[in-house]
Amino acid sequence: MNLTSNFATAMSRRLLTLLFVITSCALGAPAIFASPREGGEAGLKLPDLSSVTFIGIDGHRLLLVGLLFCFFGLMFGLVIYIQLKNLPVHRAMREISELIYETCKTYLITQGKFIMILWVFIAVIVVAYFGVLRPVPGHSVAVTLPMILLFSLVGIAGSYGVAWFGIRVNTFANSRTAFASLEGKPFPISAIPLKAGMSIGMLLISVELLIMLVILLFVPGEYAGPCFIGFAIGESLGAAALRIAGGIFTKIADIGADLMKIVFKIKEDDARNPGVIADCTGDNAGDSVGPSADGFETYGVTGVALITFILLAVPNPKVQVQLLVWLFVMRIMMLVSSAVSYFVNGAIAKARFANKDDMDFEAPLTSLVWLTSIVSIAATYVVSYLIIPVLGYDSTQWWKLATIISCGTLAGAVIPELVKVFTSTNSLHVKEVVKSAEEGGASLGILSGFVAGNFSAYSLGISIVGLMGIAFLFSTMGLDALMVSSGVMHIAPVFGFGLVAFGFLGMGPVTIAVDSYGPVTDNAQSVYELSLIEQQPSIEEELKNKHNMTVNFARAKHLLEENDGAGNTFKATAKPVLIGTAVVGATTMIFSIIMTLTEGLTKNTESLSLLHAPFVLGLITGGAIIYWFTGASTQAVTTGAYRAVEFIKANIKLEGVEKASVEDSKKVVEICTKYAQRGMFNIFLGVFFATLAFAFVEPFFFIGYLISIAIFGLYQAIFMANAGGAWDNAKKVVEVEMKQKGTPLHDAVVIGDTVGDPFKDTSSVAMNPVIKFTTLFGLLAVELAVSVGSETGQLGKNGPLASHILAGAFFLVSMYFVWRSFHKMRIGGEN
Repeated sequence: MNLTSNFATAMSRRLLTLLFVITSCALGAPAIFASPREGGEAGLKLPDLSSVTFIGIDGHRLLLVGLLFCFFGLMFGLVIYIQLKNLPVHRAMREISELIYETCKTYLITQGKFIMILWVFIAVIVVAYFGVLRPVPGHSVAVTLPMILLFSLVGIAGSYGVAWFGIRVNTFANSRTAFASLEGKPFPISAIPLKAGMSIGMLLISVELLIMLVILLFVPGEYAGPCFIGFAIGESLGAAALRIAGGIFTKIADIGADLMKIVFKIKEDDARNPGVIADCTGDNAGDSVGPSADGFETYGVTGVALITFILLAVPNPKVQVQLLVWLFVMRIMMLVSSAVSYFVNGAIAKARFANKDDMDFEAPLTSLVWLTSIVSIAATYVVSYLIIPVLGYDSTQWWKLATIISCGTLAGAVIPELVKVFTSTNSLHVKEVVKSAEEGGASLGILSGFVAGNFSAYSLGISIVGLMGIAFLFSTMGLDALMVSSGVMHIAPVFGFGLVAFGFLGMGPVTIAVDSYGPVTDNAQSVYELSLIEQQPSIEEELKNKHNMTVNFARAKHLLEENDGAGNTFKATAKPVLIGTAVVGATTMIFSIIMTLTEGLTKNTESLSLLHAPFVLGLITGGAIIYWFTGASTQAVTTGAYRAVEFIKANIKLEGVEKASVEDSKKVVEICTKYAQRGMFNIFLGVFFATLAFAFVEPFFFIGYLISIAIFGLYQAIFMANAGGAWDNAKKVVEVEMKQKGTPLHDAVVIGDTVGDPFKDTSSVAMNPVIKFTTLFGLLAVELAVSVGSETGQLGKNGPLASHILAGAFFLVSMYFVWRSFHKMRIGGEN
């Protein structure tokens, strides 16, 4: 990938200059700039878990048992991996899926190198803060600093590793699903993608839980804080890079391939189209790699936020231990609940559909989500009663906390149902898009998609607020007595909101599974077409003799297309769950910053008010970043897709060939990778320097800013994800139900789908890691700013001036990357 290598080389030179500037600014501030609580969140100390017993076992030993469950979760994932690999598949289909995997590998290796370049920026800030300005008190910098950096790399490795596992599993599953369709039965082509998704989900959650348990159980309590912070920063960086770049890559490829259907009037996934392999790679880069890394980070960061809250807000060490052990036992229970629900649901689905010639492909996915939700809620009450029958001196908190978590778990089932109202192939909104396009073409179809997205933002927003409101009511029933209080401000509701986010993730493996279902079903169609299975010599006799299979090619293609509609719907259902988790969980992380700035709610609490002008200005500023981010990510897709279309149109051969050359296909992949990395580079550094700039402006301005990006990001993401989902499935209705491929109506809905592509799979999905990365990195940024701007430091009253000068400098650098994100990414200007 010469273009990508040249870009990386040029960017590396610029990075050296930028790093020199950052280091000079950060290290130029004397270490004696003091603050009330040195070391920040990394200075937190875990209590002795063995000091409290639970059902006759001390907390440390009880959580040691959790390691066994993590091991079983890993084995679950690996066993299914082996089962998928050993499923029957025709060699022509296997060759295509292996080609897709090889291009995915090349993409991931390139992205891994790119992530390490971005990590250097984070490392510089970590070194400046924990190594010079505010070392962890009472401990040698030579120990704590390498520990934080090491665990940041562990976090990156976790996100990266589960993403790699995800593409390997999915590229096994796509060809096996395509092959299973040849028999003409719907159940196998539903069961295989779901099995692949559960493999990814179980392994992902098990790895994340294992790492956090290792820190909790085997790292000394005084060092656990640095490890958790480092781990959370690393996984957040990895997820942000893989999610944003993957979203750009996949939509460049998807638009490039889809537009050829209109330009040349060729069929879906035509083997002669060199964009199809890139599209398949993009399905995995955007819809497998991105969500896997994002899911891994979501579970880790939410856990770190709750741990931080407990250590900051709960003064009683015994209650700290009770809550920490309870949270981790709940995580283990959620793993078990998902596995049990999967097997039960699988048995029911097999009994219902195994011998049927037709089935609703959404039915087993819907029943799995609801069954897991019900089992998880029931287990939540049982576990809470067993682990914390008395919390502090209150014997009623166990059911109140279980109810709060259940609000989140219920949201994990209710939100997908609401999303289906706007994105399912059976929904009135999707049918409205099709009806509009029949008479008004692409224009009216696109407008109807906007309607669906806006209405969905209302419905999902109200449902999230409603469930958070219930959590708020229960959090006021005595929970405050266990926490610090300023006498005026009550913080228990913030903990309640964090538990709602925790409950959102209560059926984590299943959420990941239904999200991963989509890229497998999408790829399966492509593998079928690219394998040219229908043109293989004596294929019907071969399949009859080797597999006792009577082939129905037309039936197979119809089932694959119909199943892809279900995949589209459930990809859409998982997105609001993850973005909702990011926003609700961000409230807990923001509170950690507030606790630091107010010295435990004892000072400056009046600044958390609309009467404090910087706070209001921060609330307004966040929206600007969200809308810029949306534009920048879409611009990267637009220019990249232009170049991909340009290349495909110039090189596609429709006469005298059966399939595009591997070289042409790899060239399209290279174009997608190049623009994904360019877009990601500008976006990451724009966000990075904006976070530093706004933190240095004024601490409570920054609090307002963090709240603002969470709220703006929530509604922007929901709107874009569901508008895109409606356009996507409108195309599926026209292709599968109405069978009008190649008609003007089909052209209209394809155009709508290509508009929706960056909506649903680039900008919206990346809001989640952007919000969490900004909030998490903000923990360091704002404390760094407070250190530099302190009037009690060496600069005395010049401290605030120095802070504002740095704010201006960082903002100018951020504006440069905002400028680059359009002017150096626009068509014709990118070189």
